[in-house]
Amino acid sequence: MSKPGDHPVTRAIRVLTERQIAFEVLAYRYEPRGGTRHSSAELGVDEHRVIKTLIMETDAGKPLVVLMHGDREVSTKNLARTLGVKAVKPCEPATADRYSGYFVGGTSPFGTRRAMPVYAEATIFELNPIYINAGHRGFMLRMDPADIRKVLDVTEVNVAVERTA
Repeated sequence: MSKPGDHPVTRAIRVLTERQIAFEVLAYRYEPRGGTRHSSAELGVDEHRVIKTLIMETDAGKPLVVLMHGDREVSTKNLARTLGVKAVKPCEPATADRYSGYFVGGTSPFGTRRAMPVYAEATIFELNPIYINAGHRGFMLRMDPADIRKVLDVTEVNVAVERTA
């Protein structure tokens, strides 16, 4: 585990510490719009293990969190079908920031400003460790994905598709 002072103490880190979840904070050089390709290269880890936290909303304007492998995309059509809604779309960055309390590029599913349902690609739980944002740009958490369930009420989904770009 990282020593205090080596990294910012974000709401995500506070939540995990309070729940006694084991994690390690890893720093990397943040690059705007670098995404998981950049962070995985900086950390020297498989991009599939880097989990992105996406803030989306339904056609009714209800926000939700989706956890997805870095090298995959969310099929919003399949997610909408799974949720029984007409449509799901990614939020605009300013809206995502407002819902989560984090800046895009540093969004963590832990300690969000607003309570939102969390949907995670089921295959994330087959990996150990995973790398997930610590709540600040340039910082990732290395942790056991099973611990996500100890902190969040997660619904597993199968909505991943190959990344197109």
